[in-house]
Amino acid sequence: MPRNDTPQDVARRLAHARDSRAPSRSAFRRETFRMPRIEARAKARAFFSRYPKAAYMTEIESWRVLPGDEIEFTMRRLPSAD
Repeated sequence: MPRNDTPQDVARRLAHARDSRAPSRSAFRRETFRMPRIEARAKARAFFSRYPKAAYMTEIESWRVLPGDEIEFTMRRLPSAD
């Protein structure tokens, strides 16, 4: 039996679904690393080599400098290329 939703009903349902989305439902895969600056650069380069930006939308999502010149960063990518 088809639904007899008004456009307002559909918009409300879609807005609720969008607002209630948990971060775990994101299409992206995230990995967080914490290491000395030199190792962090090498790790990021290796990540971009393994998952090229053009195919996986790879990016450094966030990063911060910690005491002792350590870097904590989160890499984000799609799970597979189209």
